[in-house]
Amino acid sequence: MSNGSLSDADRILRSEDSEAAPNREAPVAAEPASQTDQADDGKDHGGVLRWSVIAIVLIAVVLFGLGIWWSLQPSKFDVEEEVQALLGADARPVPGAVTVASAIAVADTLLNKPGGYLRNDITPPGILMDNMPSWEYGLLTELRDSIRALRNDFSRSQTQSIENEDLKNADANFNFDAESWILPSSEEQYRQGVEALRRYLDELMAGVPQARFYARADNLRAYLMVVEKRLGSYGQRLSASVGDEELTAALSSEGTAPPPASGSTVAVNRTAFTEIDDVFYEARGYSWALLHMMKALAEDFAPVLEQKNAEVSMQQIIRDLEYATMFKLSPMVLNGSGFGVLANHSLVLASYMSRANAAVLDLRVLLERG
Repeated sequence: MSNGSLSDADRILRSEDSEAAPNREAPVAAEPASQTDQADDGKDHGGVLRWSVIAIVLIAVVLFGLGIWWSLQPSKFDVEEEVQALLGADARPVPGAVTVASAIAVADTLLNKPGGYLRNDITPPGILMDNMPSWEYGLLTELRDSIRALRNDFSRSQTQSIENEDLKNADANFNFDAESWILPSSEEQYRQGVEALRRYLDELMAGVPQARFYARADNLRAYLMVVEKRLGSYGQRLSASVGDEELTAALSSEGTAPPPASGSTVAVNRTAFTEIDDVFYEARGYSWALLHMMKALAEDFAPVLEQKNAEVSMQQIIRDLEYATMFKLSPMVLNGSGFGVLANHSLVLASYMSRANAAVLDLRVLLERG
């Protein structure tokens, strides 16, 4: 059909199609982002990164500061003041009250010192620390020995006597796993042990027949035999930091052993460098707890010590333990050798503990022979 024969309606439709054709061209590409928007995005990312770094540094500083604070050895306490605080200023302590009150105070220190009990921590900074957890284990070792002596010796008149139920429970509680953190946790068990000791102390003060404390020479001698072994072991491990068999033998409690045959060699198990500080702080924790227990026993066994002329030996033990637990100025445990530039803190502590061990031996002999 020719253009001339098209109707008016067809011409109108063709004209609309020709006008719409340019609009069906390829879509125009999106305009690129402006330089201002790109700069804003870069600024946002830079700010987030900067604040993230600042937050990490602040957290690290806080954790480091807490680690230093929690690693400080707790202050020593007065055993007589502790028993008065537990019983009241007007109470008159009976034999054994000072010893039991000191055991409670030592346990409270273990649980309530700055940072609390750290040996079973699974979060920082506790999980990153090893000095204070080692100190705690040494304290716990002596506390277990003292409570076992209360259960088996001090509270019983003879081998056929019935043991005190509270001391039996306290012994079981404090011998719980030292590194359990859940179901149940170590702290939970130790707090139950403290409550059992408090019940025993209350019954002791009230004169309950089932709660007794016998301040006899044979009971104290049995406890000192355990202390001898502990001090001798710690002295051996501390002196082994240098790996010198002659020096180790000199500082060891085994000094009475016969010398090796001529030409023979002595194997010395030197304490590994990575374990020196752990052994040192464990021995310090044991010495700290033993110092307070010896002060308490000096009060409760005063008539026995006077009768056996053993007060001087007891005071010698306390004096050596005071030196063993003095504040350490160096932030690190140094391990120098001989007369070198650096000190050897392990040998210094071993010296004091060996002297205390010798005094314990003298005291035990006096109690036995009198």
